[in-house]
Amino acid sequence: MIGKKAPDFDLPGVDGKPHSLSSALRHHGAVVVMFVCNHCPYVQAYWGRLVQLAKSYQDKDVVFLAINPNDEKNYPDDSMEKMKIVAREWEFPFAYLRDDDQSVAKAYDAVCTPEMFIVDQKGRVQYHGGIDDNWQEASKVRERFLQKALDEVLAGKKVSQPTPHAMGCSIKWGNL
Repeated sequence: MIGKKAPDFDLPGVDGKPHSLSSALRHHGAVVVMFVCNHCPYVQAYWGRLVQLAKSYQDKDVVFLAINPNDEKNYPDDSMEKMKIVAREWEFPFAYLRDDDQSVAKAYDAVCTPEMFIVDQKGRVQYHGGIDDNWQEASKVRERFLQKALDEVLAGKKVSQPTPHAMGCSIKWGNL
């Protein structure tokens, strides 16, 4: 998917508004598309880091969009109502979106949560992978894959490591 046009989407957010990739790209130089969910322990371990990272890029022409694709019938903790609670508790500086029919996750070939994509101003995927090299302990992180790639995209450079392995829980696919 690296170098290819990122699939557009239009998804409802916990804020009650629709959000699309095309709209985000009209207003920002890069978009970080994050496939996440509420119940995954990997995502839970990363919430603080993702909030901090998104805040640190607010003045750098970047927007973060979090998408929850999990089947809420079998995983009720991933429902829109529970998403609203998580977003409020963590004071998300980014939109938290619901992919009810899982079409966006499928279009991106996402397989786990958390799984990250960076889309450049031209709408092309420049990065697909993990956040850093230590999901359990933020203080022991040595490599910040997502941050490094984002800095490279913003500098107009080719991403030096465009696909480091994303580690997390598998997306919980429904019977759609």
